[in-house]
Amino acid sequence: MLSGHNIEKTFGDKNVLKGVTIDIAPGEITCLIGPSGTGKTTLLRALALLDYPTTGKVVIDEQQYDFPLTRDDTITPPWPDVTVVFQSLFLWPHLTLRENIMLPARNHNPGNAEKDLEGLIRLFEMDHFIDQYPNQASIGQRQRVALARALILNPRYILLDEITSALDVEQTGRILKKLEHLKERGIGVFLITHAIEFARRAADKIVFMADGQIVEQGPPAILETPETQRLKEFVCLIEAAR
Repeated sequence: MLSGHNIEKTFGDKNVLKGVTIDIAPGEITCLIGPSGTGKTTLLRALALLDYPTTGKVVIDEQQYDFPLTRDDTITPPWPDVTVVFQSLFLWPHLTLRENIMLPARNHNPGNAEKDLEGLIRLFEMDHFIDQYPNQASIGQRQRVALARALILNPRYILLDEITSALDVEQTGRILKKLEHLKERGIGVFLITHAIEFARRAADKIVFMADGQIVEQGPPAILETPETQRLKEFVCLIEAAR
């Protein structure tokens, strides 16, 4: 289990995360939804220990990290057990897509990287573009490469920040199919998305966040029958904008 307990994050005098507690289970997809600017990406970065919480606790399976750190505390980063894919993807433009995947794998999966890459090429149907450069590939193809680059590191948890935002319906459906494969492998998936319909189809658990706090969470059915007025208003606004 990847968990955050009473996570607070402050930037100057602005309290962005206000006592957030969340669990991300292995073999499940947890979708985080909510208005822009409510702290979703800040929470993802805190859970991945890319940006330490101001206060609170992050637990990754048996490893516990308590904040704030004392002067003598040292943290061993949880990567690649926890791996993040951001919306901007961060592919190296001077490397082919194959080389983009293999570069981190040579450090973290040297013995099996070549074999694992062939399996990922089949899984993500990348054989016809894998040796192109990023600027020669579509956004959907680059999304698949970024996911493959994360998966070749054999993470236990993968955290995805708006990875479907630039995709059309067909490409989004393809990504959804791949996420199901991750579940079958026992990987815990944490997905930030503004796409309510995608969350409805993909998630085992929906977490709704507003104003730096978790307001409501539960199965996808909470989008049909929200218990809180805030989630009801959010869903209505999203549906009206479609």
